[in-house]
Amino acid sequence: MTPEDIAEQMDGRLNDGAALLPSPCVQNHAAFLARLPGGDLACAWFGGSLEGKSDISVHASILAEGADAWGPVAVLTDLPDRSEQNPVIFVAPDGDILLFNTAQPAGNQDESRVWMRALTRDGDKLVAGEGRETDLPAGTFIRGALTIRDDGAWMLPLFLCHPREGARWTGAHDTAAMGISHDDGQSWQVEEVPGSLGTVHMTPVDLGEGRMAAFYRRRQADTVHRSESGDNGRTWSAPAPTDVPNNNSSICAARLPSGRIAMVCNPVSAALSGARRASLYDELEGENTRPDATGGCTPIWGVERAPLALCLSDDGGRSFPVRHIVEDGPGTCLSNNSLDGNNKELSYPALLPRADGGIDIAYTYHRRAIRHVRLSAEDMRRIAG
Repeated sequence: MTPEDIAEQMDGRLNDGAALLPSPCVQNHAAFLARLPGGDLACAWFGGSLEGKSDISVHASILAEGADAWGPVAVLTDLPDRSEQNPVIFVAPDGDILLFNTAQPAGNQDESRVWMRALTRDGDKLVAGEGRETDLPAGTFIRGALTIRDDGAWMLPLFLCHPREGARWTGAHDTAAMGISHDDGQSWQVEEVPGSLGTVHMTPVDLGEGRMAAFYRRRQADTVHRSESGDNGRTWSAPAPTDVPNNNSSICAARLPSGRIAMVCNPVSAALSGARRASLYDELEGENTRPDATGGCTPIWGVERAPLALCLSDDGGRSFPVRHIVEDGPGTCLSNNSLDGNNKELSYPALLPRADGGIDIAYTYHRRAIRHVRLSAEDMRRIAG
């Protein structure tokens, strides 16, 4: 579809279990799904003209349980001089709804700060309260869901875009970490994951009996990596490769009621593609005259972001023999532009299991829209074989 064709279908209506969410923005990216108190589904994402621009802000829509269309769009953030990205919605144990998101100037991820604000429900829309910066250090980014440790501590997966004096961020020095809060998000301590250079978008999954696994995107565009914790997330092993390729794009994983691990991703790597671009923020490089950071790992950008696949594991996420194509396409992502029709990515998935045995998936569709796909319990049984 052309960008104009996509825009005409962005009405939020479910058709055969799929919808393009409504949005007034020409660029929509980085969906996050959360179940609200009462069971309704919320999707948050960032939208505006171009990733990194100051008009990028967080938007959200609600799909009421049993409804056949997503509700109206709410704008949840609006800093005038920052690109506000990567929303994470968290429903606290007391029922409060919180939004965490990043805020950065232009493409300078090493200057990003994490913000936090309360959300309330006003009929069919979410309403944001006043935001505040957390005390997480500059260069902190988020993407994965927040979880509660067995002692009540909040665990927020982080990746750290370590600032390099006088140098521009490239992703070469990014590492993974866990943010820990013992006071309901008022203050945070950062605990780094060992051996995690280039390993980002940490997605923890509870395996039961104090065991956890976490899954990672890789700047090196080689394979999805995995680490383990045997103490409810207090310490983590160094990330190690799984058998699923990764293209330096986001992943999402969750444990299903069956005990299987489900992961949605683009199972393609740099070894399988010659597509390359200079950096994530090619279109913004005129706004940053610092030289690129040196050292660290060698990030690879531009590998196709398609197909979008649902991968299933029966061994705690060590291997994923079942790989079901949710949607396929060219996956071209050599530019972030949403209007010229050249971007064809199917990327940045969010995954949320349903109580009835099905799953909800949301992802970026050609940088123009957020697409929602619902797989039923029968779909999941068929996919699992």
